[in-house]
Order: sequence, then structure tokens, then C-alpha cells
Amino acid sequence: MNRLAWYPGHELILEEIVRAENCRLVDAQGNSFVDLESGVWCTPLGHGHPKVLQAITDQLVQIGHTGFNYTSPVVADAARELLSLIGFENGRCVFLCSGSEAVEYGVRAARSVSEQPLFLTMADSYFGAYGSASIRECDSWHIFDWTACGECPDRTECSKDCPHWSSIPFQRIGGFLLEPGSSSGLVRFPPLKLIQAIVRAVRQNGGLVLVNEVTTGVGRTGRWFGYLHYGITPDVVALGKGIGNGYPVSVTLFGPEMTKRLGEQPLAYAQSHQNDPLGAAAARAVARVIEEEGLIDRSRELSKVLLDGLEGIRTRCRRVKAVRGRGLMAAVDLEDGPDREFAVRTHRRLVERGFLTGLRPGLSVLRLDPSLTIDPGDLLDFLAILEEVLTDE
Repeated sequence: MNRLAWYPGHELILEEIVRAENCRLVDAQGNSFVDLESGVWCTPLGHGHPKVLQAITDQLVQIGHTGFNYTSPVVADAARELLSLIGFENGRCVFLCSGSEAVEYGVRAARSVSEQPLFLTMADSYFGAYGSASIRECDSWHIFDWTACGECPDRTECSKDCPHWSSIPFQRIGGFLLEPGSSSGLVRFPPLKLIQAIVRAVRQNGGLVLVNEVTTGVGRTGRWFGYLHYGITPDVVALGKGIGNGYPVSVTLFGPEMTKRLGEQPLAYAQSHQNDPLGAAAARAVARVIEEEGLIDRSRELSKVLLDGLEGIRTRCRRVKAVRGRGLMAAVDLEDGPDREFAVRTHRRLVERGFLTGLRPGLSVLRLDPSLTIDPGDLLDFLAILEEVLTDE
């Protein structure tokens, strides 16, 4: 593995995974592990879902890649289904390759029609590995720290009497980019009151609302999309990770207002795998499977098992500081020292016991994002092992 440039901050623990089925990973020696991270949020249907594999295989046999001057009917069909799913029947979308790219494409498109120089976002948001959304320079972004808002005792609407609220220059804000719950992997959810107030203020000034659903979409939070928990209607939605169930495809979707503002002039952006039939077929298959198998409802049922179990462990284990979650997205904050020794040791011991979780780089935070198809028994087994590992200190 020394020929690979590995992920920064992540320890390579399992080097010989050779097979995967649903939530089970198997190494070259035949050892089995439960993947509680869905391959970094990417497999909400579990590894190798047969219907998605079949859709990819069938499409690849026909045509997998197109060019600048020709396309395939599957792309238009997938676009129509995804736009309808999100309520953008009169909108438009583009198929890309990664969540970072989908967010960046949406930001570029919104900036191209915005009359104001700044876009607003939260300080703990993560929008990708490159592009303006990743850099967030001060001359183009207003970064809002909502930490104090999470404990706000005032139940009335946000107003100029609040110094935090009054610090936002809404008259210069052309768009609001929301990440509804991941918080760079910390799994923190901005208050409903705050988000609704920001959306109202942005719209009153003619601004657009963009949502990054790369980690919170396709059923992860117990609803189809994370923004639905806030009762808002976005203009731009970016999907990635889970929409391909392991295949590298992403989608940027534009609502009616955004489509109207863009007009017929395409955004000055093009890459070789834009609107590929293979990616479109994968995304369409994932959306269909979630609907056909009732996985949104199932994710809510499994969420109760996971989050109730974690909360119970918190009350019994002194090494657990906090548990946060929504749907099948959860984080466990551990009591630890500055060297993170306890968190690293816990992470490794869980792997030794057959469970693969996420360990937040630089912090003592375990992240859990199991597939919507996980066996409830695997969740119960994990909860028992986790409590055993945490208390055996």
C-alpha cells in the first residue's frame, strides 16, 4: 500500500478487504466486518445492491459514456425522475462525478446570476475538496458561527436585537449555502428557527438558497433530504455520495426560479464525464430502490434502535460526553486527552471486534452512518460491543 497517497488524518487499518455484501466486508483471510460508515456515506443501499449492479451492467453494455454533441435517453429520463423526486418538475439538472463538484457547480451557477457579492454559510460546514466553496475567501463569503444560536433561550424570531443576527450583512448576501446536519462530520444540526429566519431574510433581498445534500441526502437523516427537516424550499440542491451507492456520480439540481434566472445560456463549465449515461443510470436505480423497498421509513425505524441505544450507553458510560444524531447519521463524543489516545484505541478495538466506524480526524469523535439496509441485529450487536469496549478501561 506504500504506492498509494492515503487519506489525510485517517489510519489504514484493514489492507486486504476483498469482498463486500450489503454491510459486510470480508478480508483475504475470511474475516468479516460490519461497515457502520457505509463506505464514507456512499452506500446507503449497502455494498453491491443487486438492482443497482444490474442497472449499471445493463447500461454499460449499451453505452456508458457520451460526448459534447450527443447523449442518451437514459440521461433525460434519470433527470426527470430526480427532479420530480425533489419537487423541481420545471427545473433542470446536471450529472457530474463527485459531491465536491456538484456543490461547486451549484455555487458557480448561483453566482453567475446573483446581484450581490457575498454568499452566506455556517462556520462548521464542509463543501468539498476544491473550488470557491472549499476556499471560502472573505471577499466572496460571509462565514457565520452559529454556536451561540444552538443554546439561544429566546424562542421568538431572530431579530436585529441579537448581536449574532445583526452581524450578517443580508443586504450584500446573494445566496445562502446550507449543509443541513453533517457539520464537517461532527453531526451538528443548526436550529430550525435560525435556518428559517436566514432563508426568509435571504429571499427578501432577492437571494438564492442552496443546499448541500451530499452527506444528508437519499434517506440518511430519516427523510429523503436533510433540508426537509427545516421546512424550506431550496433553489439549488447538490447530491453526491449515496446517490450512486458506490458509483462515482453526483447531481446538481436547479429549481424553477434558478432555471428561470439561468435562462438558456449554459454555465461556462464542462468536463468529460458530465451527463454520462452510466452515472445517470446508477443514480436513477438508487432512487428507485429506495422508493420500492421503503427504505426511508426503514431508516427511521432503525434510527430509533441506534440513537436510543447510544443514548443509553451515554447515561451508563463516563467516557461518552455526548451523542448527536438524526436518522442513520450519528456522532459519539468521547472523553479523552489531547493526544486522542482513548479514541484511537476505541476505534481499533471496535475493528478487532468486527465493527468499522468513522473516527473524526483530529478529534475524539466516532461517526456512525450505517446503510439503510443494515440488519437490526448488527446494530444491536454493535451497541453491546461498543459499551463493552468503552467500559473495559
